Amino acid sequence: MQQIVVVMYPARRHLLTFATLGVIALLVGWWFTVALSSGPLDSSASPLKRLSLSALEQRMTALDRQLKFLAQPSMRTGVGAVGYRSIAKHDDHQGEWIQIDWQQDVTINQIVLVPTIWRDTVNGFRADGFPAEFRILVGTAGESKGKVVASYGAADSILPRVAPLVVSFPATEASWMRLEATRLSPRGWDGMYILQLSEIMVFSGQENVALRQSVDVSSEEQRDPRSARHKQHLVDGFVPYLMDAYEGKQSLAFVSEIGVGDSPEIVIDLDQPVPLSRIHMHSTDLSDTVPQSVPEDFGIPRSMLIEGSREPDFSDAVQLCEYHMESVYEVGPIIMRRFPESTCRYVRLIVQDPYVYSGGGKTGSRIGFAEIELFANGQNVSVGKTVRANFNADSPTRKVSALTDGNNLFGEILPIRRWMNELAKRHDLESERPLLRAELNERYQIQKTNLNRLAWLAGLLGFIAVCTILVERIVRQRVIYQTRQRIAADLHDELGANLHAIGLLGDLAQTTTDSPDQLKSLLRRIRDLTERSGAATRYCSNLLEAKGLFGDLMDDMRRTSTRMMADLEHEISFEGEALLRKLKPAVRIDLFLFYKECLVNILRHSGATFVTTHLKADHRELCLTITDNGSGLEHSTGARVPRSLRRRARLLGAQVDARDLENHGTRITLRLRTRKFLS
Repeated sequence: MQQIVVVMYPARRHLLTFATLGVIALLVGWWFTVALSSGPLDSSASPLKRLSLSALEQRMTALDRQLKFLAQPSMRTGVGAVGYRSIAKHDDHQGEWIQIDWQQDVTINQIVLVPTIWRDTVNGFRADGFPAEFRILVGTAGESKGKVVASYGAADSILPRVAPLVVSFPATEASWMRLEATRLSPRGWDGMYILQLSEIMVFSGQENVALRQSVDVSSEEQRDPRSARHKQHLVDGFVPYLMDAYEGKQSLAFVSEIGVGDSPEIVIDLDQPVPLSRIHMHSTDLSDTVPQSVPEDFGIPRSMLIEGSREPDFSDAVQLCEYHMESVYEVGPIIMRRFPESTCRYVRLIVQDPYVYSGGGKTGSRIGFAEIELFANGQNVSVGKTVRANFNADSPTRKVSALTDGNNLFGEILPIRRWMNELAKRHDLESERPLLRAELNERYQIQKTNLNRLAWLAGLLGFIAVCTILVERIVRQRVIYQTRQRIAADLHDELGANLHAIGLLGDLAQTTTDSPDQLKSLLRRIRDLTERSGAATRYCSNLLEAKGLFGDLMDDMRRTSTRMMADLEHEISFEGEALLRKLKPAVRIDLFLFYKECLVNILRHSGATFVTTHLKADHRELCLTITDNGSGLEHSTGARVPRSLRRRARLLGAQVDARDLENHGTRITLRLRTRKFLS
């Protein structure tokens, strides 16, 4: 009888169990790593949280590439128009409004709000007085309420900023726009709440239809148009930035020699007649140093006439526009003027009152511009065109051809709308970048943690493999021993019994490794949510420190009285001039301002035709007497001495008195002790 013996190896069951455990451990580790590194997938997470790591890295690369090609917000220096400021309030919810009318219905699709910039001692430049919550309405002449095209609140995170805020909306017919601020922000130096802006631009295509148009406001801190802050400065075209584009070549401005003659002219030939409607005159590259070495109005004529013509001899000349500089606040980096459309080939700038330069022992008239742009249908048609002047340049490097080369000291001269949009885009990207970097750092930290966990899992899997091998060897030895014992027993019991074959166990299954394709597929599910970002970006003067501003009190008083009393008969005299020149700077300033306020009161209220001023100083006291033949003080209400004069007298520590004269008129007398005020 033949007996078949089948032997089952317990080792194969053990090996299968250990291999299965290893595979399960690796799969669990891989799934855990993928789940953590992919980030939240729910729709309630922030936009950056919903992006994959690779998408975040791609966004950072694209963001840095975009920033490289955008204009920089280089700040102006020197003196210039600041913009508009409302009356300060204690409550931030006392609303203010601004309305601009451009008289005719045009299609608009973008409004730009340029903030007033304040130099914060901690955070550097920032917007000051920019509305915290507001809405913008537009309408036609027949609409009193208009329609809301934009609304911003605290959740929009538009502050802090230094860049303009660009508000784009679908094309709309309008003849006016209105900004209504429902919550104000505090100004930097005292925390009072104000509405303050540098410029408002309203674009119809490339045309800023708000330029030099009518402005109405709810309140205004300054009503003098010759001051640094006035409502009309909102539409004068001047912004607190210098045009600093990425592209283009640097170009030095054209500057004339000293002495340009009696009738200096600049003529531009456009090659063919074109319908002109706007001119931009760029001031010279003042200086690349801080502070600048020349004044803000260097080379800019005080008065000039711009004419257009189809003929080279200007026999059919038509006046396009005029420019008159009434104060330093009417000059800036780009002087913009719009005018009724006129078809011309030749444009002539006739300087009627040139800038007078004095320096290096020379004095004389001088003219300088960095660029002259002429616009037809919103495009600059003067780039590369022939330009000539009937006076010489200051040096070979200051060529007249620079007036139409399309570049300034920093590079390419951009269209105004594109420039504002690039500055706003840079602000948005620079505000997003730190958030993006923080999210990437968080993801990298998670990735590092997961790699550490995978290392521990790999170690565990290795330990399982070693244990599997050891157990396998032990089990095999036991099986061999048991088999020998069985064979010996069978041989002993039944001679001639057939040896029964013993099958060998198969190899263990190999574990699988991580699949990059599977990981990439899982992460790709949230790849398309890359565009939505959260708020927030970067990136928006003491008289005693003004050297020489009140250097000679008597000259300042003569000059001021001559200017202000031009229509009145006026006499001014001084005694003790040597002592007057020894007065301390603070006293000179307060004394001059007191005198200036007296003249203003005379002009406003007295109706005088004759004014006398006498300033006397000796070692004991100083006495300033101003007399007029006006209506006197008998009809005045309240204190006889105006409040502004009493305040200035207190600053001086002086006594002020105001009396009516017998033959009509008023005498104001200021007395102070001289000894302690001498320097």
